[in-house]
Amino acid sequence: MKQPVKPRSAATKARGRPRSEAAKQAIISAARELLAEGGPGAVTMEAVATRAGVGKPTVYRWWPDRHAVAMAALMDSESTHTPAAGKRSALAALREQLHAIARRFVTNTGRHIASMIAASDTSSELSKAFRNHFVLARRAEGKTLLERAIEQKELRRDLDLEVALDLLYGPLFFRLLIGHAPLDEHFTDQLLDELLKGMSSKKHSTARSRSTAEQ
Repeated sequence: MKQPVKPRSAATKARGRPRSEAAKQAIISAARELLAEGGPGAVTMEAVATRAGVGKPTVYRWWPDRHAVAMAALMDSESTHTPAAGKRSALAALREQLHAIARRFVTNTGRHIASMIAASDTSSELSKAFRNHFVLARRAEGKTLLERAIEQKELRRDLDLEVALDLLYGPLFFRLLIGHAPLDEHFTDQLLDELLKGMSSKKHSTARSRSTAEQ
């Protein structure tokens, strides 16, 4: 006689050990310390695991390789998170985000990452990790803020967002990687102020009114 199938318990359904948030934070802290001490080359899965007091499999549960861990350490800071949405000006939040990027790269960790990226091939795993986990992440945050600024009527509705994002973030990462001039909050303020001269809804409406009057 066929026996009825018993439902699996929650313990049976869960395969492997659950990922611990405390372990994750310990790993990120360890990676950040290693970056500050020896740059990206010092961040190996074994070194991170040893410093964090966890096994290597625990590190691999969160990240596929050492480059991803290094990027996580670079990104894991409240100063690089997009400010929460609300009634505040989206452009003020965008300015704060640009400041946060500048602050991030004046640290030892940021300088180590920048120098390694500048010296590496664009197809290297480190470059890919930096592009995917930092550059594109900041760009996505910026797009959200620009869209909010358009909704708040701070920017023109006909603004080409992709071009605006290139104009906004291109100079930041160019200055970061080439190193010909400082990447600091003063520069990000100048950059945003200049761009707003062409992107502002007020500027746009004034220009259109002038154009109509001249016709």
